[in-house]
Amino acid sequence: FAESSCRSRIFWMKLNKLLLQGKFFQLEINDPHAGPVLLDEKLASRCGYVLSEDVWGNPVFRASVLGCHVANKADELFSLTVNIKVSSFSSMRAAVTYTYPMYCSYSSWASREIVCEENYMEVSVKTNVPAVSNDYTVAWMSALPETQNVAYQLWQLMFVSPSGRKRITVSDAAKLGYSFNNTLSRVYLRAPYHSNESDISVVSGVNMNMVTSTSMYRQRWLLLLIDTTVSCPVDGISFTDTTLTWTVPSVIPTLVVQESTFLSKNILMGVDGRVTVNPEEKNYLLEHNKTHIKITIPIGAEGGKLKSSISGGVYGVIYSIDLFLEHTWTDAEWQTTKYTVVKSITTPFMPQIPTVINNTLPEERLFNVAFGHFLPDVSLVAIAIGNAPFTLREARHHGFKIYETPFSNRTKGFILEVSFDDLYVLKEYVNRNETKYTLLVNYTVSVGPEMTLYYHSAEVECVIADIELPEAVGYCDEENLYLVIPLFGLHQYWNLYVGNKLLNRHVALLSGYLAATNSTHLILQIPLFAAGVIYEEVSFQKIKARFDVALRKVRTMETLQMFSVSCSFNSSAFIICHPDGTIMISAQMKTVPAIDMSKTKLRDSSCKPREYNEGHAFFKFHVTTCGTSVRFEGDHIIYENEISYEKETLPGQSIPTITRDPDYRLTVLCYYRAKETLVLGAFASDPFTSPPFGSGTMVPRSTIAVYRRVRQALNVVSRVSKDESFVEFYEPNMAILKQPVEPVFLEVELKDESPDTELYLENCWVTRSLDFNSTPRWNITVDG
Repeated sequence: FAESSCRSRIFWMKLNKLLLQGKFFQLEINDPHAGPVLLDEKLASRCGYVLSEDVWGNPVFRASVLGCHVANKADELFSLTVNIKVSSFSSMRAAVTYTYPMYCSYSSWASREIVCEENYMEVSVKTNVPAVSNDYTVAWMSALPETQNVAYQLWQLMFVSPSGRKRITVSDAAKLGYSFNNTLSRVYLRAPYHSNESDISVVSGVNMNMVTSTSMYRQRWLLLLIDTTVSCPVDGISFTDTTLTWTVPSVIPTLVVQESTFLSKNILMGVDGRVTVNPEEKNYLLEHNKTHIKITIPIGAEGGKLKSSISGGVYGVIYSIDLFLEHTWTDAEWQTTKYTVVKSITTPFMPQIPTVINNTLPEERLFNVAFGHFLPDVSLVAIAIGNAPFTLREARHHGFKIYETPFSNRTKGFILEVSFDDLYVLKEYVNRNETKYTLLVNYTVSVGPEMTLYYHSAEVECVIADIELPEAVGYCDEENLYLVIPLFGLHQYWNLYVGNKLLNRHVALLSGYLAATNSTHLILQIPLFAAGVIYEEVSFQKIKARFDVALRKVRTMETLQMFSVSCSFNSSAFIICHPDGTIMISAQMKTVPAIDMSKTKLRDSSCKPREYNEGHAFFKFHVTTCGTSVRFEGDHIIYENEISYEKETLPGQSIPTITRDPDYRLTVLCYYRAKETLVLGAFASDPFTSPPFGSGTMVPRSTIAVYRRVRQALNVVSRVSKDESFVEFYEPNMAILKQPVEPVFLEVELKDESPDTELYLENCWVTRSLDFNSTPRWNITVDG
């Protein structure tokens, strides 16, 4: 419960904080004559007592052997009895009192001894009368007139301060907080810091609190004047990020009158009241020169204590250490002076931002996160993963692994292990075949004995290639193309697109596809003449067709892979309408009797079949040629032509000829959606590699009316603007590069002054040459 020792000339008692937890205590000093006296701050500074805590939080009581209530035997044996009162109540009722005697033996007194404690300064000097000397200093000579008024057989004190001189009795000095007394061979004075009679002086950069006093006693023919001046440092502490430094002046002028005779004899340092014999073994540094004594301690060094703390929501540490310095010197005035300073030093708050160390193991699909570095007085009490809070017990029950791990320099950390596949881990598909796993953690730790809560959030990411891109299988039958695509990841990571259209059930139904799924795959059936089929090669009775499906990211629309199936088909009859206006027809002519297929033609009789046999003819032409007409129905543009065969008659015969040749006409229609024509057709590339978006039909009829427009050359000027403001225009004959679906700002101006002429913009198109009728051509506007 209590332990005590006598260190130099100081009683030293320490109480065990563990036995005082949750309890209140008081100390009483046993006066040998008056009984117990309650220890308070005022009594402590006047009587030479200190009650504080060591760096570990244990209550510490120190007392000078010259204290008010100390029993003194011949200035060699000293004893002091303390009552320790312990109660469970702040009012100290029902207190238990433990009487604790302490003993100290000290005989190696120096001529002058000075103690600088935390709350008082003490000087004691020997009172033996020295030999007569001729050395009369100015200070002593100036004090002699005052001695004529010294009371007979009564100690008096004279203080010298910037405000002047003050001579008072010992009893009056006690009322001001001073304590003066004499023992068998010594006189001592104790003074509180910063009294009215004190002064602050700067010595070698250190502020010193100084009380300049002379103790006077007169008896018969004896007049005794004793210099009881005392000076103690009040600062001299400095800090860096890694060390603390305590500086004390080597020579204090008010204590050494003749500096030329000053000689430093011994310098000792100690921690927690114990002398440190070899400071360098504990990384302490003790340095001294003519002006300074300097002690440097590494932050966290042995003998001190690091304590965790929270300031402004920031975690940090505070380092405390109890030091003392003992300097012994000689000079002509005082022979030997022993100067002891006891100093409890605490660093300012030092922020220590915790670190998050990512030791994640991608091959094990496991987050491994270390959180530190903390002192032993920090405990992890809770975590939150994502937005889900867990106590440690709940977290372990859920499957998270949490445990402490020691680090170097006596710190510790906390390890958290979470599986990539955990419900609370964020998962995001990135790049081509990778997943980004994100662990969002909010730590809650309890700091110090106050159990202050501190929160720290962390985010840890890991990207691994753990997604396998699907591979499609394609095949064909006589009339269809097929693609078989794995279902894994569809709509979660990526989507399927045909051209720029998302392939869903609605689009498949409109496009004529058949889509079926089983537990693992999507089976897509594409008829040969369905929308989106690309015709790589078209010839007489043969088609090489391809169907492409793009695998794109759900969010970014980036194309990752193209699934394609390509097959060759034999077809006796077909019509293919390309987006650039090219029409290819394989027509089957079933007539009785058979006709000569080489003599079939389109509306323009110069447009003959490119290939033919007995029952088939193959035509290829552009919608702007061969007499093709155009009309609009709803949101469709319809291009129309016809394949015909006319009987031959011999010229110059007036008598009609009977023939078995049939009159044959086959109407050909190509349907284009107007909007698709504007958007896609305007900048279509090679017709053989572009998916058709027009649908065609062949209708046999006997007669079909054909409307032809009569073109008239007008004075029309057109320009292309750089933007929608129509302020800046491109130069004539300049190449203009435009992307698909990018708008073209076109201005058309009619220059004719005839009042009967009006401008209606109907069809605009782009060609590769200046020829009005050149093909292929790409529409910009239709039905202006």
